[in-house]
Amino acid sequence: MLRCRVPMPAVVTLLLLQSAAVVLFLGWYSPLVPQEASPTQGKVHVLLLSSWRSGSSFLGQVFSQHPSVFYLMEPAWHVWMALKRPGARGLRMAVRDLVRSVFQCDLSVMDAYLPPSYNVSHVFMWSHSRALCSPPACPLTPRDSISHEPECKLRCDAVGLEKAERACHTYSHVVLKEVRFFELESLYPLLRDPSLDLRIIHLVRDPRAVLRSREQAVKALEQDSALVLEQNGPLPADAQMRVMREVCRSHVRIHETAARKTPDFLRGRYKLLRYEDLVRNPLGEIEAVYDFVGLEMVETLQEWIYRITHGKGKGTKKDAFKITSRNAEDVSLAWRTTLPFQKVKQIQDVCKGAMSLLGYRAVQSEAEQRQLDVDLTAGRERHHFTWLTSTSTEPGEG
Repeated sequence: MLRCRVPMPAVVTLLLLQSAAVVLFLGWYSPLVPQEASPTQGKVHVLLLSSWRSGSSFLGQVFSQHPSVFYLMEPAWHVWMALKRPGARGLRMAVRDLVRSVFQCDLSVMDAYLPPSYNVSHVFMWSHSRALCSPPACPLTPRDSISHEPECKLRCDAVGLEKAERACHTYSHVVLKEVRFFELESLYPLLRDPSLDLRIIHLVRDPRAVLRSREQAVKALEQDSALVLEQNGPLPADAQMRVMREVCRSHVRIHETAARKTPDFLRGRYKLLRYEDLVRNPLGEIEAVYDFVGLEMVETLQEWIYRITHGKGKGTKKDAFKITSRNAEDVSLAWRTTLPFQKVKQIQDVCKGAMSLLGYRAVQSEAEQRQLDVDLTAGRERHHFTWLTSTSTEPGEG
């Protein structure tokens, strides 16, 4: 047998060359390999940021019913109900940390806020999440089908959140709807976090319509109102207007931060959406929102959106947190025929800064209020913003 003897210096040289090649290869290849700090499994994380009675439940369902979305409705409700004190401002960091964990599909964070040996049904409005009614969380609803909340509630309850957490990992988008952020600064750590690809959709609504809707759900909103006002004991007689003042101020702070004082890490990651525009042109606005977060419209959703926004229902106190088929544009104008003009004047004064900034025109008389063919929302070009570098001051709130 022939034997080939290689001199030792040549062996050393070959080993050195091989090591150098490996180092060079890894140096070239490593940027292509997902690192620990890269977005979790390539997911997109979407925060639907709004306030109570602003149409956010409907917008949430627009995402929840999408086959690529894992959606939860207001998980921070648990933080507020469990901790309560010291009020909205004091709880914002706990809310943010819970939101971060849920975005990362770590649902063990809920352990701190749920009773021992809890079921999925202990999660706030859990059956409004199509993902919790679909495999692998529940075999009831195929992912490409529209879920039905009453049936899901009956058939998809389970012990613990292991299946829900497993389901979360299988979706490209994690979407959370929240009404408990009153500024953007507390979200900065999430926007800077390289493991999150966070987009913020800021949904606003005419404060006059919000007030009218809140008056239909006073009891349901009682605890939240107390936390917003940091109020112990019975709420004052003017609680509704005081809460509306805080809500309107929050919309101003959020929009001004995003539009005029924009940190680099927020650019291109914030979108303002008015409820009135959404109900006037549902498919067009929803397609634009989907495009913003990297989702595609599907046929089943087109049909569902049309059906849910063109029904005959008007909405009642019993529908406070339900998505039912109704004429959405008629509902958005209901305040003009039902709210007393004195209250309209009061809310216009309380929220005049937000109304001006967001393109809602005040009425000067009861006759003008009742004249439904008079459009009180400025055109999109008047309230739409570009990325500005101005350091102009924030508009006041009356």
